Amino acid sequence: MDIQRGVVLTADDRLKYLALTLFTYVLAAFVVRLDWDEVLYATLIPHIEISAAFLLNIVAILGTTISPYLFFWQASEEVEEEVADGRIPDMGIRRPCVTRQGIVEMNRDTVIGMFFSQIIMFFIIVTTAATLHASGITTIQTASQAAEALRPLAGDLSYLLFAAGIIGTGLLAVPVLAGASAYAVAETAGLREGLGKNPGRAPGFYVVIALSVLVGMSLDLLGISPITALYYAAALNGLAAPPLMALVTRIANREDIMGRFVNSRESNILGWVIVLIMALTGAALIVNLAIGL
Repeated sequence: MDIQRGVVLTADDRLKYLALTLFTYVLAAFVVRLDWDEVLYATLIPHIEISAAFLLNIVAILGTTISPYLFFWQASEEVEEEVADGRIPDMGIRRPCVTRQGIVEMNRDTVIGMFFSQIIMFFIIVTTAATLHASGITTIQTASQAAEALRPLAGDLSYLLFAAGIIGTGLLAVPVLAGASAYAVAETAGLREGLGKNPGRAPGFYVVIALSVLVGMSLDLLGISPITALYYAAALNGLAAPPLMALVTRIANREDIMGRFVNSRESNILGWVIVLIMALTGAALIVNLAIGL
C-alpha cells in the first residue's frame, strides 16, 4: 500500500488504473480516419451470415459478455463480502442479508461496469476493423499482432500500451476466472468453499484454483496460442450460458427463495429474450457445424 500526499493506493487500485489503458482504443478510433456514418449503419444494421465462422464469432462475443463465471463468482462473492463485514455468520448454510439498498448498489455497479465494458469492446472492434482487417489481417495469433491496432495512435509505443492493458486486466481477471472454476466445482461436488477460508478449511476449493492457474500457465509451454484458447473458451461459455441463465431466471421468480426481491416483469422479459437469442445462436452454430461434418 502506498501512502503519498494523503492518497492510499491498494494493489487492486494499481491494477484498475493500469486497466485504464484500454481507453486508448477509444482514442485510436478517432485518430484513424473512419467513415462514422458507415460505422453507425453497420452497428445498427449489421451484416449477418449463416456460416460456422460467423456464428462462432457471435457465440464467442455473447459468451464473453454474459459468461457463466458470473453465476458462480459474483453470487458467491456477495455472500463472502457479507461474511467479511460481519453481516451474516460464517457457518455451513448461510442466508444472505439482502436489503433494498444493497440491491440498488449491486444494480448500479452492474450497470456501470457493463456500460464501460461494452463501450471498450465496441471501440476495440471498430479500431481493429479499421487497422488490422483493413490491412488484410483477419486472424490474430499473437499479442504483438493485436497490439498493431494501436499503432496509429501510439506508434512504437503501441506494444507498451497493449502490454499494460493486458497485464492490468489479466491480473484482475485470472483470480476471478480461477475462483469461478473453484466455486463451480465445489458447489457441484459439495465441497467447502470460499476465499474467506484458509486452505486447511477448504482444501479442494484451493486445489481447483491452483490447477486452473497451472493449466493456464502451461498453455504457452505446450505451444497453444493463448488468444486462440481464449476465443474458443468464450465460445464454450456462450454455449453453456443459456441453460444457466434460464435456471437463474426461474429461481429469481420463486418467492419462497427470493421473498420480496423476485424478478420484475421487465427483468423477466429482458432475461428470457437474451436466453432465447443465445440459445438460438448456439443451436444454429451446432447445426451448422454438424452439417459441415
